[in-house]
Amino acid sequence: VINTIAKLAKTCTLRLTVSKLYFILSDKVANGGTSMWCELCQGNFFDEFQMEGVAAEHNEIYLELMPENLSRALKTAQSAKAVKIKLTNKHCPCLRVAVELPSLSSSSRIVTHDIPVGIIPRRLWNDFREPSVPDFDVSIYLPVLKTMKSVVERMKNLSNSIVIEANLSGEMNLKIETDLVSVTTHFKDLGNPPWASEDGCQSSAQGRDLESMAEARIDIKKLQQLLAGQQVNPTKALCNIVSKRIVHFILLHEDVSLQYFIPALA
Repeated sequence: VINTIAKLAKTCTLRLTVSKLYFILSDKVANGGTSMWCELCQGNFFDEFQMEGVAAEHNEIYLELMPENLSRALKTAQSAKAVKIKLTNKHCPCLRVAVELPSLSSSSRIVTHDIPVGIIPRRLWNDFREPSVPDFDVSIYLPVLKTMKSVVERMKNLSNSIVIEANLSGEMNLKIETDLVSVTTHFKDLGNPPWASEDGCQSSAQGRDLESMAEARIDIKKLQQLLAGQQVNPTKALCNIVSKRIVHFILLHEDVSLQYFIPALA
């Protein structure tokens, strides 16, 4: 999960609650407006989990960190007997990753990594609320991500932007149009997710002609980053398109859900 996030964001916010961990990116303008929301149930990852937030009624911790640093620290933990992560204060606030490695002798070998983090004060917490599912025109299951990745990587050499279009008949196209060339890859029979209508999410998709395409032109590098960094192997992957405004990707796995928003280019 961390490797995937490290590919998507240089810095991100780690939100800790009693039952869940969240990795959040909400770079409005600086990062071209992409945002990410990744949710993990701590029970699926930790044998022991103790945390104490600012106050009983605000039992949460918000940290800013560089996912690449955490990813490096966890690489040493691949053959570990145990890994312990704790928040410490060493010259500055740090996430300490203590890795107990198998040892030939009776004494244990412990490698520790201190990753500097920033503590986000409570007055800023509202900036990191869960994004709502946009009022989309079309929602569609994605093709096999490996296939999509190889298509996008080839197209990336031809243009800086890509048009994603899809309809409610399970068809999706990836298009590139430049002065010299136009290339389209067609995917069929992908299926469209059923959304509960009380959600209010479906209003613009309801009553829509099944064949008509909703489309958005996005930065091809951002799409390629998402596909190239993808190491979660989701059981379900889908995308919601708000015509000419945003493409919202949802990758679902039994332990993890990751949402990624790429705004449309003008």
